[in-house]
Amino acid sequence: MADMFVDADTYTKTLAATDAARTDADTLSHTRLRLYTRGVKRLFDLGFAILIAPIAVPLIALLWALVRMEGKPALYAHRRVGKNGVLFNCYKLRTMKVDADAILARLCAEDPAIAAEWHTYQKLENDPRITRMGRFLRATSLDELPQLWNVVTGDMSFVGPRPYTADQEAMYENAGGHAYRSMRPGITGIWQVEGRSATTFIDRARFDNDYGSRQSLGLDLSLIARTVGVVFAKTGR
Repeated sequence: MADMFVDADTYTKTLAATDAARTDADTLSHTRLRLYTRGVKRLFDLGFAILIAPIAVPLIALLWALVRMEGKPALYAHRRVGKNGVLFNCYKLRTMKVDADAILARLCAEDPAIAAEWHTYQKLENDPRITRMGRFLRATSLDELPQLWNVVTGDMSFVGPRPYTADQEAMYENAGGHAYRSMRPGITGIWQVEGRSATTFIDRARFDNDYGSRQSLGLDLSLIARTVGVVFAKTGR
């Protein structure tokens, strides 16, 4: 019968070997993450932008014309917080009425339930500010296609956390979001395909921290592929 116990020296050596293997694995994982985020990811963004441009650019032009028929402007730029806290203009096709901010202020002042919904989700389920074309664009997320230009200029990536506004930053950071500033915001990401409209705004911090710790080309390709399904499912709002 084999001995049921090992001596202290053998146990200590085994434990040390296990810890060393775990440390080597963690170091290798960190090195791969650093290599990807410091160069490969940017090259992938530029290459993928060139690859899809022949389809994306005409589609953006068509959607721009349809939005323009409901009024101008058709393109909307909003200041968002980017990598290292740098503010940038995030481009979208306009999905709301021109006086959307004034309408929101009035709705929140008149109805505490709407004010609470906005504070929790930073969205309204039945939003009267959204135009007819805007509902389709939001449901499919096609309103975000102009962010292809943000990817080309380096303000955004194809995959990453959704960019938030400066007035949302304190809420986000109070929720424990610590990885956001180390990454470029993304057109799609874990929250966009797994959380989306079904979660609160502050839940995004958890998704972003998760993505920040395990970025890789394989994960990004998987999230981009899953985004296609989200577009056809039309779950956005």
